[in-house]
Amino acid sequence: MFKKIIKGGHRKPSKSDPNDASLYGYGPPGNRNSGSVATANVVVNHASRAGPVSKGPNSGISWVSVATPSGTIELLPAFRDVPVAERQNLFIRKLQVCCFLCDFSDTLKSVREKEIKRQNLLELVDFIQSGSGKITETCQEEMIRMISVNIFRCLPPASHENTGQENADPEEEEPCLEPSWTHLQLVYELLLRYVVSSDTDTKVAKRYIDHSFVLKLLDLFDSEDPREREYLKTILHRIYGKFMVHRPFIRKAINNIFYRFIYETERHTGIGELLEILGSIINGFALPMKEEHKLFLVRALIPLHKPKPISLYHQQLSYCITQFVEKDFKLADTVIRGLLKYWPVTNCQKEVLFLGELEEVLEATQSAEFQRCMVPLFRQIARCLNSSHFQVSERALFLWNNEHIVSLIAQNRTVILPIIFEALEKNVQSHWNQAVHGLTVNVRKMFMEMDAELFEECQRQYVEREAKAKEVEEQRELTWKRLADVAAQNGG
Repeated sequence: MFKKIIKGGHRKPSKSDPNDASLYGYGPPGNRNSGSVATANVVVNHASRAGPVSKGPNSGISWVSVATPSGTIELLPAFRDVPVAERQNLFIRKLQVCCFLCDFSDTLKSVREKEIKRQNLLELVDFIQSGSGKITETCQEEMIRMISVNIFRCLPPASHENTGQENADPEEEEPCLEPSWTHLQLVYELLLRYVVSSDTDTKVAKRYIDHSFVLKLLDLFDSEDPREREYLKTILHRIYGKFMVHRPFIRKAINNIFYRFIYETERHTGIGELLEILGSIINGFALPMKEEHKLFLVRALIPLHKPKPISLYHQQLSYCITQFVEKDFKLADTVIRGLLKYWPVTNCQKEVLFLGELEEVLEATQSAEFQRCMVPLFRQIARCLNSSHFQVSERALFLWNNEHIVSLIAQNRTVILPIIFEALEKNVQSHWNQAVHGLTVNVRKMFMEMDAELFEECQRQYVEREAKAKEVEEQRELTWKRLADVAAQNGG
């Protein structure tokens, strides 16, 4: 409760000019088109929407510039109660009513206005969904303006920004649910129905669903309300599919969100949803893959393994990475070396995630690519085998349960066994966990059956190294003893 009170009291500083009404869709209907809005630096995430808003007679309502002359929400008839010829005009009047922003900080305030707006939104959604009639270009423009007024708003700051706790765990933070969701959900539903409708002409719609609109949608992915992020994910995916002209721009904009997350903030609640969209996009990439897509893998997706809160989006990230390798198996070496570059040193839970992803990548890896990276790869796996955290050691040993990986290892056993033999022997001799001990014995037996001669040679070399190490240790102890004796004599 304390977190929610704090969240309601502050607003993040604006990154855009708050006096530019065109950024938020508040300008007059004839002025909002794809050419009238600068798209280069439009950032609305957590920005204060201090645009042309004035207060009406009822303190519970924020009256936007599209307010009716009477200054009150008028009760409009249902679409079924008016002749077909008048429905387009009624559609616009209902949109204007829905531009009124209600105050949800007090549930008892403006109850009548909230219900009127909700009923109007429901009717608008039904009207679009039923396809009762093709809506005019003016209606489409007004509708996108109404949607912009409602959804493009100031997001509350995250908990750590209020309390100053830099090291707060994002997984432990309670999401701040949007109090106006009863209205917002219907607005999002209206936008979704408009985008997916077969009656929507993309040549007309792209004038209003332009780059500026898409950027502001992307900024809303930082909302803490998971219901809102789910709608945004579906809508953006549909926009990507329907508006081919926006595809490169959307990919680049998502790229920029990832860069900021990786190298600046390490704070963003919508990374998982954005990766889900990308998973579908990557799945549709044509072959041979463009250089632009490969650069996206190297510069954005692989570095996403670096941030601490990776557990929040690792499942989606792993799917995207695997999709790349399945599309083009030659990328396996790049991906595996990228994983090794960002391999965690002290975070065991993160290490378990990496091992799981590694198995999925190796399953799609061909022999030639495997040979390029197997030496550094199995050096890292050897370190995992000897981990004192039993889950890391156990997960590494589970790699030998995968038939494809075992076949790759068998083909290259002369290189791999000498690298990991010492780790296997140490586990058998001294690992504290019984399950790890048992799995290690099974892997050891597997290598013995693969190539008994190689196994015996590795064992002989291991015994020699251990004997030399013991001899060096004894020599060191003897030297220290002599030094101690000399010091004792001098002291006497």
